Amino acid sequence: MTSTSHHRHSAGNPPLSPRHPLRNRVASLAHQYTRISPTVLRVCIGLIFCWFGVLKFFPGASAAEDFAIGAMTELTLGFVPAPVCLLLLAVLETGIGLALLTGFLLRWALAAFFLHMAGVFLSLLVLPDAAWHTAAVPTLEGQYVIKNIVLVAACLHIAADELTP
Repeated sequence: MTSTSHHRHSAGNPPLSPRHPLRNRVASLAHQYTRISPTVLRVCIGLIFCWFGVLKFFPGASAAEDFAIGAMTELTLGFVPAPVCLLLLAVLETGIGLALLTGFLLRWALAAFFLHMAGVFLSLLVLPDAAWHTAAVPTLEGQYVIKNIVLVAACLHIAADELTP
């Protein structure tokens, strides 16, 4: 399907062809999914944020704990002690996750999510030795941060859906 034909049929049901019943069924299901995709993304990201946020309530349980504490310590110029950094991250991530799961205070949660992601991506700059082997080769921690691009794209879709009348 070309992008032109996709746009032509996005307002209604996809065109049906009597010669392709399976293709028609798949197209119909895909069309139905487009209506619920923001909700599916919201719930999935909410689960991830709850899961990873709750892990931070238990020191040593999160694989990203040391990197996250190091980044937050750098970003707060060392004014926030490591245990407080971990607790703040746990509360923030769990709160964002719960809001995404429930849809309650969704716009606030999305704002918090994007601010949090700004801090997460800044970690690539403030902890270069921990984030990069060389200029274009990230460490495992750097890869952990970079994959968040997908979460940002998904939350942009959720935000667009939330803000579209």
